[in-house]
Amino acid sequence: MDYESAVKLLSRHGQLQLLDYYGELDEEKRRILLKDIEKVNFSVLENINNNTARRKDGEYAPITARSLDDIAENREAYEIEGLKLLRENKVGAVLLAGGQGTRLGFDKPKGMFDIGETRFLSIFEQQMNNIKQVTDLSGVCFHLFIMTSEINNAETIDFFRMNGYFGYPEDKIHFYVQDAEPVCGFDGKIFLADKHRVALSPNGNGGWYSSLVNSGLKSVIESEGIEWLNIYSVDNVLQRICDPAFIGATSLSGLGCASKVVKKTRPEEKVGVLCEKDGVPCIVEYYETSKEFSEKRDKNGELVFRYGVTLNYLFKVKLLDKALFNKLPYHVAEKAVPHIENGETVRPAEPNGYKFETLVVDMVGYMGSCLAYEVEREKEFAPVKNKTGYDSVETARALLKLNGVKL
Repeated sequence: MDYESAVKLLSRHGQLQLLDYYGELDEEKRRILLKDIEKVNFSVLENINNNTARRKDGEYAPITARSLDDIAENREAYEIEGLKLLRENKVGAVLLAGGQGTRLGFDKPKGMFDIGETRFLSIFEQQMNNIKQVTDLSGVCFHLFIMTSEINNAETIDFFRMNGYFGYPEDKIHFYVQDAEPVCGFDGKIFLADKHRVALSPNGNGGWYSSLVNSGLKSVIESEGIEWLNIYSVDNVLQRICDPAFIGATSLSGLGCASKVVKKTRPEEKVGVLCEKDGVPCIVEYYETSKEFSEKRDKNGELVFRYGVTLNYLFKVKLLDKALFNKLPYHVAEKAVPHIENGETVRPAEPNGYKFETLVVDMVGYMGSCLAYEVEREKEFAPVKNKTGYDSVETARALLKLNGVKL
């Protein structure tokens, strides 16, 4: 894109402020700015006054899960089916690892954070160790797709390379960068992150599949005949990835989607709840629930909406294109956004603009059905979200020790 083309494009969308400092830039920075402008998805701004992701009233109902008892009773059959699919190379995994460790006081990719005590043990290494348990059992290594972000992609790739890919076959690991959307002020004007950079923000964890497709990696899925993708986040150090029993239970159920869930420990626990809305599977985020919804109990005293998701999903690939075709709704979030104003960087303490995100939880509704698969919290759910306190480095380390991991 050249300058004249940028002027025409920005004039059409009322965003000429993105060229305010063009005259001050050298040739290289001008090139970078024009490239940023060319990539901007201006249509996302329509969501400011038409936020399709705002949840409307509906009829919510609890969902029946494969309970721990059911899984224990049928584990052999589930594992036989899951191992069969793994050995036929019909299963792959996707690690969502685009975030930084900011809340942990760590200015690098979150997966590089040291969870060890007497030895260095990164979150990445611990999760790769979890994968090794499955590959040792199945005898095969599945394809692993790792979604990064613009800010941590190079550092993440270097970290894996320096650590010898943690003993995993290099040709089975594929990195790709998450797509990003523009960030704007409350007036709808897109911010500049620098005089030569448009302010962009990753498009939410719901963008994992569209970003994978846009990266060109869909060809790997097609050529390898991968039929299932297990999606998991970098947050949880006890994630069991491509768990044969989970895969087998989902396959034998005939459903196209599944989620690992844990029973909530208390009504206000900050986890999304898997349930049904108007007969369709739905995940209600903790910040979207009412007190009445969260605290409702059945005749046995158990929470009615008790199954919290762990961000470990299994999706049938042929159904994912439906979600991509329908396009996930954008969630418009008010954020404090650093930006260039009057030639200087401004770092507001209060929200001053909008970020646009899609969420993986919204994909579940497009799948038509979802198997809730209960796991033991103490064995599979140790999120590292905070430096101290609840769901923290401290609690995760305690659970790792409980599971025999040397720290």
